[in-house]
Amino acid sequence: MCKAKTRKIGGFLNFFLGNGIVAITLAPFGIYMKEKYLTNTRTINHEKIHWKQQMEMLIIFFYLWYLFEWFFKLFTTSNAYRSLSFEREAYDNDDNLNYLENRKHFAWIKRIFK
Repeated sequence: MCKAKTRKIGGFLNFFLGNGIVAITLAPFGIYMKEKYLTNTRTINHEKIHWKQQMEMLIIFFYLWYLFEWFFKLFTTSNAYRSLSFEREAYDNDDNLNYLENRKHFAWIKRIFK
């Protein structure tokens, strides 16, 4: 993708999701905000975990639950994004490059109320 299109997509996502976004998986795409993240194994593994979550929830149900949980946690926690069960699973395991080989289906569920 050319740099101008990358900046437009990155600017659009940063506007809606905040400036701290490094990458996002919007099945079937993985979008990285800067070229340097394309080789960052931790970021790639984090997004692979989201990919697995999306596949097991047939994509649409992932987005529906993500929004529902985010909206609920927006009023019950200080950082709704970081407290989402999907994000907690990904952040807890993004440094474990073997995690997906041993991951149980729907592993994020146990993090909903923690």
